[in-house]
Amino acid sequence: MTTDSGTGPEPEGSRVEGDVTGGLPAGWVRATLGELGEWFGGGTPSKKNPGFWTDGTIPWLSPKDMGEAVLVGTQDLIHQSALSASPVKLLPAGSVAIVVRSGILERKVPVAYVPFEVTLNQDMKAVVPYEGINGRWLAAVIASQEQRILADCRKAGTTVASLEVSRLMEVRILVPPLAEQHRIVAKLDDQLAHIGAGEAAVEAASEKQQPLMDSIFDRCILGLRHESSNESLADIQARSSRKINYRTLRALPVGWVWRVAQDVCSSIVCGSTPQASLMHADAGDIPFLKVYNISKRGFIDFTVRPTFVDRETHEKNLKRSKVLPGDVLTNIVGPPLGKTAVVPTDHSEWNINQAIVAFRAGPDISPEWLRFVLQSPYVIGLLTRTARATAGQFNIALSTCRELPIPVPPRNVQDALCEELEISAEQLAGLHENVRSLNGEALELRNALMHAAFAGTLVPQDPDDEPASVLLDRIHAQRAVSAKPDRRKRAPRKTSPAAPQTSGRPVPSGTQEALPL
Repeated sequence: MTTDSGTGPEPEGSRVEGDVTGGLPAGWVRATLGELGEWFGGGTPSKKNPGFWTDGTIPWLSPKDMGEAVLVGTQDLIHQSALSASPVKLLPAGSVAIVVRSGILERKVPVAYVPFEVTLNQDMKAVVPYEGINGRWLAAVIASQEQRILADCRKAGTTVASLEVSRLMEVRILVPPLAEQHRIVAKLDDQLAHIGAGEAAVEAASEKQQPLMDSIFDRCILGLRHESSNESLADIQARSSRKINYRTLRALPVGWVWRVAQDVCSSIVCGSTPQASLMHADAGDIPFLKVYNISKRGFIDFTVRPTFVDRETHEKNLKRSKVLPGDVLTNIVGPPLGKTAVVPTDHSEWNINQAIVAFRAGPDISPEWLRFVLQSPYVIGLLTRTARATAGQFNIALSTCRELPIPVPPRNVQDALCEELEISAEQLAGLHENVRSLNGEALELRNALMHAAFAGTLVPQDPDDEPASVLLDRIHAQRAVSAKPDRRKRAPRKTSPAAPQTSGRPVPSGTQEALPL
């Protein structure tokens, strides 16, 4: 522990730790996480003994439960009998749980305050705060050190990402007086609730974007603002399809007709994938498109893992899957289905893999109209209902794409509706960017709030608070007493043995012995 007013280096890599006017805030001290509580490990009751897991009433915590800053429960419960016959220990309410072994540690450190008695599995650690340490404050300050912990405490060479607990316990933080810990927690609760409400409102608005765009697409593509006419169905209902029931199609406005895709497109082809040795990253003769290059917002994004093939491969092995600027691409392997874009003019020729179909518009339809048709939820639904599902993957046949019904209005109507759809798409894209910006601002606000909380500027210091140095000295004194060996003389023979001495440390209810630091 350090109680100076600014001497000694501050830990590097922390997002929130820092000085105030060149020193510590009034009444604060520096300490390690290991000084602030008793650390416990966990275990898993034997699955071979069903009695440990039947009619359980004791919460058993594992990484999958760690989704909130304050836990409300666990997915698993164990029976009381597991406490005496397995490695698990019952920890008191108010513990702080930390995941120390899980793949999630590649990107975050789940930490939570546990307001109820709990047991842990072997991939968890829990800190039982010493008297004078607020558990909610301790959980929040550990969470605020996430990036520093990920950088400094991960074990090297392990198959599953893990934290070195001894190094985690040595992480140094700033500790305020207990009364100020309480004030910090109350302020954080209030401010984070406001931020959370704002994020929820933004999320609710974001969730309405796609349904709104879907509605706009169908209203335009199907002409729903105009009176429909059964004449639009006459030609196509005289046709037959192996996969699509043309008789169920909606009627279109007067002057519009349903046409089969192969009748209004000059070509409809799917791609193929050459040997890996024939594909090249970052540079080459012909750009080779994959599904991830088709943006959900309707354009080709060739900045994502660009792949090329040479001219010879393009002309021979992949001759049938050549595509040109203006061709409309859509994916036939998903989910999701319906990713559609027009091939841009960046290159004079392109090629595509086997998960993509290219439609080339004929004289009766424009490429832009064809693109919007293939993005219409109604038309996507016609394709999706024909998909074969294998191991959670949807596959649409090329023959089905050729039989796809396409609504065809007069060309001047197509042009007007495409312009309207472009404007709507741009407006929704702007809304999408605003949502992203607001989410970024919320994250920055959270970080600023946490920085203020754990640097001593979120709430005022009170000179009447007991200094944290006194609190830490008291904790150290209690630990020193509990650590002294029992030096009493051996009891005379034939007398009752002396009663065992308690350690003086907070031992969780239901455990026989606290784990040593």
